[in-house]
Amino acid sequence: MKLICQKEHLQKGVSIVSKAVSSKTTMPILQCVLLTAEDGEITITGNDMELGIETTINGTIEEEGIVALEAKLFAEIVRRLPDNEVLIEVDENFATTIICEKAKFTIAGQSGEDFAYLPQVERTNPVVLSQFTLKEIIRQTIFSIADNETNKMMSGELMEINENTMKLVSLDGHRISIRNVKLKDHYEPIKAVIPGKTLNEVSKILTGDTESELSLFFTPNHIIFEFDQTIVVSRLIEGEYFRINQMLNSDYDTKLVINKKEFLNCIDRSTLLVKESDKKPIIINISDNKMEVKLKSSIGSLNEEISIHKVGKDIMIGFNPRFLIDTLRVIDDEEVTLYMINPKAPCFIKDDNESYTYLILPVNFVV
Repeated sequence: MKLICQKEHLQKGVSIVSKAVSSKTTMPILQCVLLTAEDGEITITGNDMELGIETTINGTIEEEGIVALEAKLFAEIVRRLPDNEVLIEVDENFATTIICEKAKFTIAGQSGEDFAYLPQVERTNPVVLSQFTLKEIIRQTIFSIADNETNKMMSGELMEINENTMKLVSLDGHRISIRNVKLKDHYEPIKAVIPGKTLNEVSKILTGDTESELSLFFTPNHIIFEFDQTIVVSRLIEGEYFRINQMLNSDYDTKLVINKKEFLNCIDRSTLLVKESDKKPIIINISDNKMEVKLKSSIGSLNEEISIHKVGKDIMIGFNPRFLIDTLRVIDDEEVTLYMINPKAPCFIKDDNESYTYLILPVNFVV
């Protein structure tokens, strides 16, 4: 194999596919990226058997071929090369020579035949949306998936498509995040539980451009994201997702509207008094048209008042401050509306047309 390409194109391609390279595996081939020069195209592939990414880069093929290269080493070599043309040449023993200006590396490669190729999945009936939209709704929900694998379903997000609406749902046992967006076209109903890792990595690759589109393809076991000369294939999480509708409630005894930035800054200040290991709640006392925020820990105490517009009963309720901060940070509205029933029932933060809904469970506290 012999090919020539620009360092910036090679580096970008390797960076994209490295997100699908396994860091913990007993199979050395899964720690590699596959470099292919065939049919006039240079493609780079990473695959950890759960998530696979393939991207095409611009360049000139002088001799076709295929080689598997240790991903971490190859990525570091490419990153540190001068910003110029890179020549890659592979001999019959898969020894790979990488030349850029006066720098010349030779590293051992492996046969590409042993590499785990991406599953061949039929791509029909694409769901099309902007890269900006998908990147945003992932950002606004991904923070509330469970970060451990004890409950596989909680480590993923439910994607539900019905006619021209896409819903993305995540939960971790303490909170629920829901985002609804309108699509340009109408589609048949689709339900899929996508691993959080997949959505996280896809979000990092997306440009977030409002003009750039991507296509989603679904099978019973896989989802495919196709955009910008890149294909991401991921296994879906099998099983029935939680019955979210049973957890949602439109009743409330207290409704309040508050300036989001003021509320977020206040809670953020309170975390100065909370150690990582400490689970001190923030206590919110709502009366008349003011909210009193209190936090007391071994370090010190905070007491702050914020003006609000309230409808309904007075209430005193406690929360994990981190959960409130995570939620408020992803809401772009200037004001947010909170709905509460009592100190033991979930608090809802949602807008009037419910394009977003966040449920946060309160915590017990001692006054």
